[in-house]
Amino acid sequence: MLTYKAAYQFVEGGIHAHVLDFPGAITCGVDLESARRLLASALLDLAELHLERGEALPVPNPTLTDPEADLEEPLHLHLRASTSVEVVPAGIVVP
Repeated sequence: MLTYKAAYQFVEGGIHAHVLDFPGAITCGVDLESARRLLASALLDLAELHLERGEALPVPNPTLTDPEADLEEPLHLHLRASTSVEVVPAGIVVP
């Protein structure tokens, strides 16, 4: 489990949310519950994309802060590893 830091800014009409120590993980929601859910989903999607590309995940930095944030809290990233086996008949070329 990796623990990143989420920051939320309350604005007219909703909440802007981003992960301070994972660039690109940003979203907005109509309320705090939806912003949290959408931010968690954005973080998971970006983490999976990094791993699919063979890229390292950003290292969490608990000292980061956003002076414009109205709320900061930890955001835990749980990833599961899996394996699979695909049987390909002899003579078949898989692209």
